[in-house]
Amino acid sequence: MLSNIWTTIFYEPLYNALVFFTGTFGGIGLAVITLTLIVKIIMFPLTKKSILSQAKIYALNDDIEKIKKDYPDKTEQSKKTLELYKKNNVNPFSSCLVILIQLPIIIALYQVFLRGVESSTGVLYSFVHIPENLSTMFLGINLEEKSIIFAILAGITQFIQMKISTSMIKPADPNDVSFKGQLAKSMQFQMKYILPFFITFVAYSVSAAIALYWVASNIITIIQELIIRSRAGLIKKEDLLKI
Repeated sequence: MLSNIWTTIFYEPLYNALVFFTGTFGGIGLAVITLTLIVKIIMFPLTKKSILSQAKIYALNDDIEKIKKDYPDKTEQSKKTLELYKKNNVNPFSSCLVILIQLPIIIALYQVFLRGVESSTGVLYSFVHIPENLSTMFLGINLEEKSIIFAILAGITQFIQMKISTSMIKPADPNDVSFKGQLAKSMQFQMKYILPFFITFVAYSVSAAIALYWVASNIITIIQELIIRSRAGLIKKEDLLKI
């Protein structure tokens, strides 16, 4: 039951789109990039909401620091911080919510690229057909095989994307020896440095088509974040908090 719902709502549309674009461009490479771009455009409102939420929290950093000075008690700090967020219409958990909403689409997209064009012909729409001449080559690389080049590019673009994403997160205090402080420092280090290496390793263990998807997805996300953040930076703090 759940499997059928998953296939109908998420997998089938993305798979048919990949087959359609593969036939249109005559190869998997441009089809992967085009499908990734379309999915990113569809999810852009959620991405924008998440980035603006981070920008709002960043704009309130001075107010949060004042709360920490005025209220030494951690419980009182948390209470006053949440009151500040509520007053300025800031949801600190919106980024997590956005990720959870996007997750089914990302997983389905990953499955589509993992299985390939000719794997699920039984779920093809009537107006979509498997192309007769299918090229798996892109920039001289066979997308059905592993590619160290695309794997490294996936890791590099992931590092750049994470560096931009965390630029509005206040760095953890290196002098904070509490469990919370050490955990924050560890999480920031893992997000910036460990995750890109992990992505590189995984990207090299799967087909180059999936590695290409990661590269395209990261580059598009980087462009989106730079545009949104640059515009948010031109908005006055008072107006930003009203968005």
